[in-house]
Amino acid sequence: MDFKITQEAALADHSHFEPQPKAAFEDYLFYAQLQRREEETASRISTSEDEKTEQPVAHPPMTPEQTERASASRALRLTSWISVFYLITTDILGPFNAPYAISQTGWIPGVLLYFFMGVAATYSGLILWQLFLKLDSVRYPLRTYPDIAGRIFGKAAQHICTFLQSLQLLMNVAVICLSNGQSLAQVVQNRLCFSVCIVIFPIIGMMIGQIRSLKNFSWLANSAVWINLAIIFISMGFVAHSPPNFAAAASSLGVEAGPVVTAKYVSLPLYNQINGVMQMVFAYGGAMIFPEIMAEMRRPMDFWKGFSIAQLLIFFAYLLYGCFIYAYQGQFTLPAAYQGVSTYSWQTVGNVLGIVTGLIAAGLYGNIGIKTVYINIVEELFKGPRLMSSKGRTVWFILVLFYWSFAFVVGSAIPQLGNIVGLIGAVAIMQFTYTFPPLLWVGYEVIIDAMKEDGPYVPGSGANGRIDTWRDWSRWKRGLFTGRWHLKLFNVVIGLGGLATACLGMWGSGEAIKAGFEFAGAATSFGCKAPV
Repeated sequence: MDFKITQEAALADHSHFEPQPKAAFEDYLFYAQLQRREEETASRISTSEDEKTEQPVAHPPMTPEQTERASASRALRLTSWISVFYLITTDILGPFNAPYAISQTGWIPGVLLYFFMGVAATYSGLILWQLFLKLDSVRYPLRTYPDIAGRIFGKAAQHICTFLQSLQLLMNVAVICLSNGQSLAQVVQNRLCFSVCIVIFPIIGMMIGQIRSLKNFSWLANSAVWINLAIIFISMGFVAHSPPNFAAAASSLGVEAGPVVTAKYVSLPLYNQINGVMQMVFAYGGAMIFPEIMAEMRRPMDFWKGFSIAQLLIFFAYLLYGCFIYAYQGQFTLPAAYQGVSTYSWQTVGNVLGIVTGLIAAGLYGNIGIKTVYINIVEELFKGPRLMSSKGRTVWFILVLFYWSFAFVVGSAIPQLGNIVGLIGAVAIMQFTYTFPPLLWVGYEVIIDAMKEDGPYVPGSGANGRIDTWRDWSRWKRGLFTGRWHLKLFNVVIGLGGLATACLGMWGSGEAIKAGFEFAGAATSFGCKAPV
């Protein structure tokens, strides 16, 4: 349902209104619609199309704080849909855990799950895109995923999303530091202490982290896409002409040398299979930063273009690589597949290229993670300088140092890459990709349907047109049982299904981690022994 700009709103006299810094849901809808009109008009002018004359809509002036926020938002809105494609395809750990995921589930479940999870993730991504278009404006900008949850379900939901998002981003950065440390350990053939191998990458990350705008980051994301594709095809060629890395498989998986075996359905313990499914979640884990990407787009309406191409590339690249490597390495497939090549020189090629793309992906995660901290703590809690200001650069510099230092501590304390990746997928990525989006859409639809009998909206009047409140059953009745109730029910089922799968994943990952600690070959925290 579109929010209607009424004739009363267009012609209202606002001279008697005081600017209102606290917005109602009606304000978000109204100014988002105006924002999309302005972007469409700017697009027509830039392409030399005839501009249609529209009746101007009067509305109250912005407060100084709103003006400052709007200026900061405009300064970031520079990214194109092509950059979105590169950013989304960078917002993954690479397809290199896909073979391991299939090895834990088998041919048939692995392929089917990648397909259906991809369809569900695409649906969720389109939901987030639509919600962003309907709620974002420079007057009231949506800057993060938790902002959407806050506008629909309130501050408590926003804080929960902020915590989970911050946790996921930090863990992503830490896991990439760990993975890169493993790669470097293989390159130097374990002649360097493993913790030293890890600490190198947070130091480099502190330098990459000084990039604040995603537009300036997009050229790195561009290169990461092509390097990842190069790793895919190069390591496929290597694997086809060499046996698996039996020593690494024995060290990290506890699998003894023998003939390669693949299966339609594997006979591993249930928790291992569930952990494999959680590995797949990483393939479609980009939904967590979709709103952050849209917040820096010149035209968020074009997000679907970059998103669609990225999803197709991710699906085909992951499935092709996963099936190919599993066919050649079977039960010896490692969580970072290119590390399973037995020839040292071939290992080194994959490891070096993987280190480069891993650093770029970690830089993107760190960028979004630090922005979440900056927006919620520096700007909102302590009323500090805006991100793109000169003072903001100084604060950003300090935050980058602290963030990457903490990521090193977490990364050094992780002895099991594959299992921890599965746990992160269950705790956070499942929620942001499969649980939250459909439930957010239900909340939005309930609010919109409850507004059907309200009086005309007049800019500056906030929620004054409402005929009842959420304390009244009448408003809940309209919201829940009118409009597209069948679509609401469908999304509730999808959201609860995602939550149930996440809980199952938490159990499976927890059991896998427990078994890993009981295995004598697991690396100890902050140790010099590498797990590969």
